[in-house]
Amino acid sequence: MKKFTSVSDVENLQEIIKKALQIKENPLSETNKGKGKTIGLVFLNSSLRTRLSSQIAAQNLGLNVLTLNAAQEAWNLEFADGAVMNGDTVEHIKDAIEVLNQYCDIIAVRCFAGMKNKEDDVNESILSQFEQHAKVPVISLESATRHPLQSLADCITITENWHFDKLSVNRKPKVVLTWAPHIKPIAHAVGNSFAEWMQEMDVDFVIANPEGYDLDKNFTKNVAVIHDQDEALKDADFIYVKNWSSFDDYAAMPEVQESWMLTNEKLENTNQAKVMHCLPVRRNVELSDEVMDGENSIIYEQAKNRIFSAQAVFSEILDEINSK
Repeated sequence: MKKFTSVSDVENLQEIIKKALQIKENPLSETNKGKGKTIGLVFLNSSLRTRLSSQIAAQNLGLNVLTLNAAQEAWNLEFADGAVMNGDTVEHIKDAIEVLNQYCDIIAVRCFAGMKNKEDDVNESILSQFEQHAKVPVISLESATRHPLQSLADCITITENWHFDKLSVNRKPKVVLTWAPHIKPIAHAVGNSFAEWMQEMDVDFVIANPEGYDLDKNFTKNVAVIHDQDEALKDADFIYVKNWSSFDDYAAMPEVQESWMLTNEKLENTNQAKVMHCLPVRRNVELSDEVMDGENSIIYEQAKNRIFSAQAVFSEILDEINSK
């Protein structure tokens, strides 16, 4: 693996899921693989699970870990090409990346959508600069349009809880990505990415969201999008709860009359569906306490699997580096 920014960078999804599950059984099985190598974790936005899981994963592989909270600890960065830097920006992003090239064997970066300029976000105005200027492998810790390490952890979690390898399971699981309410416009990265990865899994996948909230067709492609949540949840085995704002009317929040918060009552129409969420979650807005803390929730297990998704990817990247 030469880089990791989307599912297209994975040669064989089932193999990397298998590898992650093997790592979970013995996280310290490759403690020397990263010896003498440095990974730079660059955070342009806040993080809890991504930061901690990436640090643990890197340390498990023996990597030296540099963590930079760029938005708080670095010089104000300029991202525009050809900028005359006579304002409050001090360092251009391509200069910062060139310095990281000198210090790091792997660069991992987290950058959110700006939610102001649709074209900038769709074209990955920040991540694309890391890919352009980095001379070492680049890993996305989330970007404007995707969250691939989260999606890999989601695939691991579904695999563990469905047991695809058991002959007694003679059908595909039904997986529903359902929109949830929120108090502010939320980016599309998790929804886009989950939709993209589920299309590579052997599952029956549908998306449920209100009118006006359809995701970018470049990610959902031919996936069925249902605007009636109760209909979509019928016979579900897994329910992934996530909010996102409008894509067509970019970052807008069209009014929704129906109640879309997931409750135990709505779960009655499912196959005792396991409930997932990437976290953080606004309790009793996106997801009710009764579901979040109930026996159907596998949300914390999902969060733990962030370690093993990251470690599997870092291990694959190190294989490529060490082969040279």
